[in-house]
Amino acid sequence: MDLIHTPNAIPPAGHYSQAVRANGFVFVSGQLGLLPALPGERPQLAQGVAAQTEAALRSMAAILEAAGSSMSSVVNVTVYIPDVGMWNEVNSVYERSFGDHRPARAIVPTRELHYGALVEISAIAVAPPA
Repeated sequence: MDLIHTPNAIPPAGHYSQAVRANGFVFVSGQLGLLPALPGERPQLAQGVAAQTEAALRSMAAILEAAGSSMSSVVNVTVYIPDVGMWNEVNSVYERSFGDHRPARAIVPTRELHYGALVEISAIAVAPPA
């Protein structure tokens, strides 16, 4: 099992890794729509659900790259949103980011997300052979 960390994505805010590579897969921890920040500063949320979705997917892509994988190797995605009314806007950004690639996915309406975020995205991708 390999712990994945890259400075090109938002650092973990707790006791977890950005991702774990194990048994031929990369498991990406939930990514919030946070904007990059200077070292020592707390990242801020992007404004609006579309911008937060883009930021979360950018972090996911950077983490996958650090693990030797990519967005085109994603096999499963879970998207959490605090309001099902955000579904269409999230889906529009998601569709642009993944293009013709269509991993399995669940969009889960939830009460609220940490820091007041409007979206959180986790994923599982195929990892290249070590």
